[in-house]
Amino acid sequence: MVTAVHDDMFTPNVIADPYGYYGRLRDEDPVHWNDNYALWVITRHDDVTWLTRHHELFSSAVFKNDPRPAYPDIDESDLGLYEYVRHYQGDQFIQHDRPVHLDMRRIMHGYFTPKAMESWRPFVVSAVKELLDAAEEKGSMDVMRDLATPLPVLVIAQMMGVPAQDRPYVRELAEKLLYIGRGEYDRMPILTDGMKGMLEYVSPLVDERIVKPGDDFISVLAGGEKKGVFTRHQVLVNTSLLLLAGHETTINLLCNGTLAFMQHRDQWELFKEDPAGRAKWATEECLRYDAPVKSIQRLASQDLEMRDKVMHKEDRIRWFISSANRDPNVFADPDRLTSRGSQTRTSPLATGFTIASGRPWRASRARKCSRLWPSASRDCRSRLKSSNINPASPSGR
Repeated sequence: MVTAVHDDMFTPNVIADPYGYYGRLRDEDPVHWNDNYALWVITRHDDVTWLTRHHELFSSAVFKNDPRPAYPDIDESDLGLYEYVRHYQGDQFIQHDRPVHLDMRRIMHGYFTPKAMESWRPFVVSAVKELLDAAEEKGSMDVMRDLATPLPVLVIAQMMGVPAQDRPYVRELAEKLLYIGRGEYDRMPILTDGMKGMLEYVSPLVDERIVKPGDDFISVLAGGEKKGVFTRHQVLVNTSLLLLAGHETTINLLCNGTLAFMQHRDQWELFKEDPAGRAKWATEECLRYDAPVKSIQRLASQDLEMRDKVMHKEDRIRWFISSANRDPNVFADPDRLTSRGSQTRTSPLATGFTIASGRPWRASRARKCSRLWPSASRDCRSRLKSSNINPASPSGR
């Protein structure tokens, strides 16, 4: 007799072994109605791929249009704060549907073209070199503390045009904003404090860029306000989106990727033979093996059927990228990090919003990293495992 899969996605057992839990759902009930949290859970690769290619059937405007409470639960006294979070998040461009989303995206598109991102390579290489030199001088390295956490703040602050003396404060705000993906009962006060602090900090910078634009990301958004595409509040919250999304995904990719290579030493030895030549494979396989963005939430725009299950208009739907990328129907050896080319068919949303890609880091400093990583702090494994512990945050990402 098959035991039913329980619906509490936030138990210690699920957090400790999410791949086991969602893998069982993928095998037994790939389109699963989670009664605890009133949402559909999608776990197979072909289903996730189909969902991402039919944007017209699913709405991204989760915060604006989903009246249901946050999950996991929050303190009842914080419900007013959650309404503030809904308004704040709802103005981000990723929380809009077409055609409005496309208008907003066009404003920012030129800033994130491959050519534009390539121009950041010298700065990223320099930042990584500085962080690794400091770790080598110290003689040991905690990957999360010494590399993954400070690197995205350095890069994103530079993109935003934040003065060097303000960057420690911006880093504090980023850490508070990351509570959007946490599951603690009392997470709302810290999260809203970060949001309010971000608005207060960025507002005068936007005022300056409206009058005297530069070549930074805030100037790009301010230009969108002048064109009538963004409101002032949308400019402010999309600035924090860059800080949050780039920060979180970069931390997750670097930490999860490091842990993956620690657990698959044969692949690390293979990679060290040709870091520059194998950089693309290594980045894509790390994205597949332990994706920096675990899941995405949408709302059904209309009634639809999938695998004989009927989803109704406005139902919550969360597809799990991390489960799709371990689907044995697609990947020959899904639970291992491997150099085989067939393993890199990651789901379309696997990459997230990663600012500092693995390529410049590996090409310039990989051999030096290889000497430092074995001496990383003893608790590195447990800390890296917990870097993305919340598989279904209320953020809708």
